[in-house]
Amino acid sequence: MPEPLPIWIGKDEVEWTPSQPRQDVSPPPHWRLEAVAATERPRSLTIAADGGTVAFIQDRDTSDVWLLELGADVPRRLTTGRDPMPYWEDTEPRISPDGTQVAYADQGAVWVVAAAGGPPRRLAEAGSPVWLGNDRLIVAVERHDTSRLAVLDVADPWPKRLCDTVSRALSPGAGGANAWHGDEWGAAVSPDGSAVAFAFTPRDDLLRTEIRIAEVASGAVRALTGTPLLADRSPAWSPDGATIAYASERSGWYELHLVGADGSGERQLSRAEADLSEPSWHPDGSRLVAIRCRRNRFDLVTVDAVSGELAVVAEGGTWGNPRWTHDGAIVATYEDAGTAPQLRLVREGGAAVTVHAPTPLPVRSAPHVRPHDVVYTSFDGVEIPAFLLRPAGASSELPAPAIVYPHGGPTSCYGDEWDGHAQYFLDKGYAWLAINFRGSTGYGREFERLNHGDWGVGDTKDCLAAADYLRTLDWVDGNRLGIFGASYGSYLALLSVTDDPERRFRCAVAKYGDCDILTSWAQGDREGVQDMGRMMAHPSADPDAYRAGSPVHRLANVQVPLLIAHGELDARVSPKQSEQLVRELRRLGGKTFEYVTYPTEAHGFLRAGPQLHFYRRLERFLDWYLL
Repeated sequence: MPEPLPIWIGKDEVEWTPSQPRQDVSPPPHWRLEAVAATERPRSLTIAADGGTVAFIQDRDTSDVWLLELGADVPRRLTTGRDPMPYWEDTEPRISPDGTQVAYADQGAVWVVAAAGGPPRRLAEAGSPVWLGNDRLIVAVERHDTSRLAVLDVADPWPKRLCDTVSRALSPGAGGANAWHGDEWGAAVSPDGSAVAFAFTPRDDLLRTEIRIAEVASGAVRALTGTPLLADRSPAWSPDGATIAYASERSGWYELHLVGADGSGERQLSRAEADLSEPSWHPDGSRLVAIRCRRNRFDLVTVDAVSGELAVVAEGGTWGNPRWTHDGAIVATYEDAGTAPQLRLVREGGAAVTVHAPTPLPVRSAPHVRPHDVVYTSFDGVEIPAFLLRPAGASSELPAPAIVYPHGGPTSCYGDEWDGHAQYFLDKGYAWLAINFRGSTGYGREFERLNHGDWGVGDTKDCLAAADYLRTLDWVDGNRLGIFGASYGSYLALLSVTDDPERRFRCAVAKYGDCDILTSWAQGDREGVQDMGRMMAHPSADPDAYRAGSPVHRLANVQVPLLIAHGELDARVSPKQSEQLVRELRRLGGKTFEYVTYPTEAHGFLRAGPQLHFYRRLERFLDWYLL
C-alpha cells in the first residue's frame, strides 16, 4: 500500500511522469526552507493613546497579538492560538484609550483581552474594531452582502448601527437613491469621541470611495468628499478635531488632502507626485507622518500641515504603520530585500533604531541578494517596471535559469520587501524577475488602470515580454525560463503558457489561481467579486472579455509541465478553479501536471507544514524542468 499522506495534504495527483529529486543537485549553500518558514513577521502596528506602548500582530504558525513597551527589550505575547492570517488582509489590534484592554478580530468575531493578560472574551460577529472611549467599539458588520459600521458596547455587546436609518442626512449630490447601498469601512474616531470619519464605497460605482462623517449621538451623516470613478481613503483627525486628512487619487496619485470637519476648506496638501498613505497627525497638529511610495520603495516622510512641504525621515525599503510616540519619535514596521520584517524607532533627523527583530540567526547570517530596478518594453510600447535579482556566480560563461514572478492582486505590487523564498532560489542559482505588470500600484492611476476591462490579455503579454527581456541578458539562460505566481500571479502564469505559441517558458506554477474568470466571478467571496467588478464589466455586459481572459478555453495550447496547488479553504479564489483546470487538462489528454491541495489552508499557505511541503515540491519541480 502507498504511504499515507501527511495530514496537511489533501490531494496529491500526477499526470504522466512526476518531477524527480535531482541526485546531482546539492542544497543551497546558505539558505534552508525551514529557516524561511520559521521567520516571524511583526506587522499591523498600532500605539496606545499615551504613545508608550505598541500592539502588533506577529505571524508564524499563528497570527497572535503582542505588546511592546517602548524602551523595553522584550515584547509580551498577549494571545495564543489566533488563526494565521495573511498580512495583506488582516486588521490591526487596538489598545483602549486607558491602556487596559486590547480589541482584535479573529474567526469572524471581535474579541477583547486585558492588557495585563488573561483569557480573551468574544463579543460579537464583527471585525475591524476601533475604540470609542474605553467602553465601546466601532466595528464592521457584514449584513446582506454589505459592510456597515456599528457601535458595540463592551459590557452589552449587541451591535447598533452607527449611521442611523432615521436621522441620517447626506449633503446634496452624495449618491442619490443609491447613497446607502455600499460598504462602510476605515473608521477613525474624533478626538472628543463625538463623531466617526469613515470611507464609503457605493455599490453603483466601485471605483469611487468618499469620506463621510457620522455623529455618534444622532447617527446623522455628512459626506465630505466624493468624485465619480475616483477614490478617497484613510481619514485621520487633527488633534483639535477641526480637520481631516485623507489620501485622494484625484491628481493621478494618492496625495494627501485636508478638509474641515464641517466640510469647508478642502484642499490638496502634498504635491509629491507619488502615492502617500497611512497619514497620522503629530500631537501638536503641525505635521503628519505618512508613507510615500515611489516605484514601490516606501519611504517614511513627514508633511507640513500648512505648506505641504515633505521631508524624508527614512528611506525604504518598505516602511509601514507609522505612529508618533510620547516623545515625538516615530515607531513603524520595516523590511527590505535584505532585512526580514522588524519594528523600528526613528527620530526626525536621526538614525533608525531596531526595537524588535525576531529574525532567526540562520536568516540574519545568510547573504541576501539586493534587487535592481529595471524597465522593459511590452508589446504595445508600455514600459513595465520590475525588480531583477541576480544570483551569485551567474555569468555569460555560466548563465542562470530564471523565474518570472508576477505578483497577486492585480491591484497590488512587488516592492522592496523581504522575500525569503526568492532568496532561497537565488541561493540555488536561479535568477528572479519580479514584474509590476500593467495594473500594478506605485506608478500612478493611469498605469494602475491599464488592465481595466482587459484581464489576462495585455498583462499576460507583459509576462511574455519579461521573458524576451531576460533573453537579452548574457548571464541568463533564455532557454531555461519558468513562470511562477500566486493568486492573480498564478492566473497570469497559466495564461503565459496557454497564449504563447513561441513557448517562452519551459514550465509554469499555478498557486491558488483562476483558470476561468467567469466561473470565478460566481464562486468567489464578496471582496474578490467586487474587486473584479471594479476592473471588469459585469459578465453580461462584456462576455467576450471574460472569455478572452479565461485560459480554460484554450488549454489545448499548453505544451509544458504545470505545478498546480490550492488551499481547500480558499474563499477568495475557490479551489473549484484548480479542480476545473485539472479536469479540463485530463479531458484533453497528453498534458503533464502535478496537483496538490492543502485542507488547512485558505488564500495563502501560512502554516509551516503546508508551506514547507509546497516549496519543497516547487524546488523539485523547477530543478527537474529547468536545471
